[in-house]
Amino acid sequence: MTRDEPVSESKPDGKPFAISKRLVWEAWRRVKDNKGVAGVDEESIQAFEENLRGNLYKVWNRMSSGSYIPPPVRAVEIPKKSGGSRMLGVPTVADRVAQTVAYLYLEPEVEPVFHQDSFGYRPRRSAHDALRVCRARCWKDDWALDLDLKSFFDSLDHSLMLKAVAHHTNLRWILLYVERWLKAPLQLEDGTLKARDRGSPQGSAISPVLANIFLHCALDMWLVREFPAVPFERYADDVILHLKSKAQAHVVLDAIVERLAQVGLELNLDKTRIVYCKDSNRTGSHEHEQFTFVGYTFRPRRARNRSGALFVSFAPAVSDVAAKAIGRRIKRWRLHLRSGQTLADLAEAINQIVWGWINFYGRFYRSELISLLRVIDEYIVRWAMRKYKRLRGRPTRAWSFLASVARREPGLFAHWKAGARPQAG
Repeated sequence: MTRDEPVSESKPDGKPFAISKRLVWEAWRRVKDNKGVAGVDEESIQAFEENLRGNLYKVWNRMSSGSYIPPPVRAVEIPKKSGGSRMLGVPTVADRVAQTVAYLYLEPEVEPVFHQDSFGYRPRRSAHDALRVCRARCWKDDWALDLDLKSFFDSLDHSLMLKAVAHHTNLRWILLYVERWLKAPLQLEDGTLKARDRGSPQGSAISPVLANIFLHCALDMWLVREFPAVPFERYADDVILHLKSKAQAHVVLDAIVERLAQVGLELNLDKTRIVYCKDSNRTGSHEHEQFTFVGYTFRPRRARNRSGALFVSFAPAVSDVAAKAIGRRIKRWRLHLRSGQTLADLAEAINQIVWGWINFYGRFYRSELISLLRVIDEYIVRWAMRKYKRLRGRPTRAWSFLASVARREPGLFAHWKAGARPQAG
């Protein structure tokens, strides 16, 4: 199987399903680009590539014949930023290729029918798009309803999931393999297998599009039918609705609770909130005046209008949870103890990560993130006082030294280039 092999959608001799070899190759390319660790067979991407032609042919042959059986999914527990942990499922490399093949067939069929305000895991849509729309609607409407779906990926009803997929494709092999992927057992760290009768583990190539299909049918289109005047944004299972009044928010919330029960889901009512979008034009105080959406916390913040006058705007900035995680990461770098390295070495070690923070969390209300990143310079000042005898015990001189470096090389550190340059002490 080669990259240039012609696509043939006709059924191969003796094969019940027509699956393009070229799409198998494209699926492999995406799996390789996404990297990732080995599954239960302990075969890495590099090992899979050593016999690439044979391995890809095996995937294609078994999928085309209807005999492809997904192996168990390796369970990996990772900590949540907000505390606790969540379970990721790591398929084998071959299974990731097979799932991506199904995704490449399924995504073009469902993408045109998805709601315009569904943003997660979709081409040409991003978290920043969702945030931009959400911000504009918070300025327009006084109230927001922040939904917290309880254990969404663990709660998906398999029969309803297959019914939703069948509504959007007539390819029998996709339904066959989606059912097998949903039911593939989890292999725990001690090697035991855990059967699954509901849920879809996060981490698989097919899981995001399946989640979007389910919530499109279960929530998005239901909201369009039942509450056409209520705008919303959804990023995977993160949902914000916008309402004219608190009374309207309660009516919609009660209806959503009932609807989700019908499709096997429920809200975490302790974390679901009716939020007042307070700004300069909205007086009074209410129990909840902030919410977090896609890594940003929306709340009243000081801003300047075009004339330079200060006012209060209900605006997003890096979330409190994300800010704490960034602070912990910076602390773990222990930059002040790397006195054997140069400033260029330190910059090379951290810049890629810092640029990632800037590109994601610096899109809205950047000053909040910039203020957070200034702590990096505090560690570098401590590094300078350990490295250079003339600066030991002299923080004012160390700050002046760092400020002079920043003037000469303003692009050395990512946070300097983004605007968080040190000032002389």
